[in-house]
Amino acid sequence: MTNQSEFDFALLGAGAIGSILGAHLARAGHSVIMLTRERRARQIRADGLRITGLAEFSTPVHTLCDPSRLRSARVLIVAMKTPGTAEALTNLCDADIGAAFSIQNGPLKNEILANVFGTQRVLGSLADTSGEMLPSGEIVFTRNVNVLIGELSGEASARARHIAGTIDASGVRAAAAKNIQSVEWSKFVAWVGLMSLSVTTRAATWKYLTDPGSALVLARLVREMGLLVHTLGIELTDKSVLPVATMCQGTEESAVGAVMQAGREFELNARQHRMSSLQDLEAGRPLEIHETLGYALQKAERCKITLPLVETFYHVISAIDRTRVEQV
Repeated sequence: MTNQSEFDFALLGAGAIGSILGAHLARAGHSVIMLTRERRARQIRADGLRITGLAEFSTPVHTLCDPSRLRSARVLIVAMKTPGTAEALTNLCDADIGAAFSIQNGPLKNEILANVFGTQRVLGSLADTSGEMLPSGEIVFTRNVNVLIGELSGEASARARHIAGTIDASGVRAAAAKNIQSVEWSKFVAWVGLMSLSVTTRAATWKYLTDPGSALVLARLVREMGLLVHTLGIELTDKSVLPVATMCQGTEESAVGAVMQAGREFELNARQHRMSSLQDLEAGRPLEIHETLGYALQKAERCKITLPLVETFYHVISAIDRTRVEQV
């Protein structure tokens, strides 16, 4: 709890990425509040936000378990898992939010934010940044590549540059980006493949990327998602964890090679990296399946195209999610 009424940054969700951002911004001297559940709030109140891995520090930060009590924040960053986002944001509809963006997976996030705050206050964003929260509440910071922020209109803006520059100066790499919709969809195309193979193989990222069989399946998922993006009239880019534009334009063989090359880079630079979806599965948390793969299938249906491989993984992962929950 806090008596402070206005914050520079409010973060909805205090998992791995939310905590990494919140901790770095707080350490840099910005007023930060973490909107989180009581159990996580108790950890933060007792020990602060504790970061290890690529950075080693602990910092105190304000917490709030009832988001409806937030009065004002210059920037809202949505960092919770996608299930329940719309409901969580309704608790913030009366808060004075200057700008809002989400680092969640999938493009649905922007639509949800716009419904609550209006399109003018919403920025697009994606995070090629990774971490893992341990049971103790400590966060292992494993990957610090880039957080991209931009206007949904695709134009450059001073506010996107300012927010990205503030985050970058705090120690989490960030930059403003034009055509953020193209970049977000490009990441989503890669993420669908990565998430699907991560949950089904339950392996570290580099292992399934360098395996010829799983690399082939992942390449086919990317190329199938590329068909959807092309139909939507959105241009893909190689500015993603995988060079998805090139993978969709070239041969299947070259796409598999690109996947395996990415795997070798993960093995060299981020050997311990595991997708957040795999972390969720092993921790007993719900998987982000309906808001991501399900969202893609809804878009495909409206475009009157089929995505058979995406649909297959959607049903398989949904079954994994249901049976895991039943076992728990």
